[in-house]
Amino acid sequence: MKRSLVGLILAALLLSGCAAEPSPTQSAAGKIDVVASTNVWGSIAASVGGAEVSVTSFIDDPSKDPHEYEANAQNQLAISRAAVVIENGGGYDDFVDTMLKASRSTSIVLNAVEISGLPAPAGGDLNEHVWYDFPTVDKVIDKLESAFAEARPAEASVFSANADTLKGQIALLVGKESILKSRYAGVGVAITEPVPVYMLNAIGLDNKTPGEFSKAIEDGTDASPEVLRQTLDLYRSHVVKLLAYNEQTTGAQTDAVLSAAKKNGIAVVPVTETLPTGKTYVAWMSETLDAIGAALAD
Repeated sequence: MKRSLVGLILAALLLSGCAAEPSPTQSAAGKIDVVASTNVWGSIAASVGGAEVSVTSFIDDPSKDPHEYEANAQNQLAISRAAVVIENGGGYDDFVDTMLKASRSTSIVLNAVEISGLPAPAGGDLNEHVWYDFPTVDKVIDKLESAFAEARPAEASVFSANADTLKGQIALLVGKESILKSRYAGVGVAITEPVPVYMLNAIGLDNKTPGEFSKAIEDGTDASPEVLRQTLDLYRSHVVKLLAYNEQTTGAQTDAVLSAAKKNGIAVVPVTETLPTGKTYVAWMSETLDAIGAALAD
């Protein structure tokens, strides 16, 4: 998915006058400057870096569709100052790569999709929502620890301890997935977009949604009338136990699906692509797993 770039010409003009900017290894306040494309990765970076980092997250509004985000000159300036940049990758936030190329920064760049090592399915694209895949998150935590230690060697032990604590919390989330899998593996579920699919797969749930439907919604288009009919039939025939509904991408067809689920007594579990206000990554994922468990137990 591509996002439009706004303000790069203005950004270039701003950068031309930045000869006296702070070092890209630390901010004026003495902290390591970190830029994250989304507040999901920003939260994880803040947990690993602790008091030693200053994190700027670009996509951070839970009420808006992240796919419609438009980068600006302020983003470009933040990139130019960053010691560490973490992007999602996989086409999700290509605007970051464009800004990195326009910048004179020597940032350490971490790409979560590349770090994941996950293979793309035959004949298709990799599901880029890798923050719902806990093994990937563990790998990103390790890379963040190394990047911060490179930028601030004297604090390496702090970053290591923070990373270990966070990975321990991720292990508890994996444990929750395992418990749910032992109870509900094979149960049919539905989605509007493939946002939570890594988590659903880890629980062993069977996504019954026609691929043509979820791809159309993800691409911002409409599925064909026949595909929409097949999707709505999932709820009428009760072959699915829950609908994982992306609250940040809505339209006439997703509204129809949501209405069909509610009308037929199918539990709806809201999911998002960015952190809800006031939540940490771990709290957010834990609450999502709890909501899935409650829906399946009904």
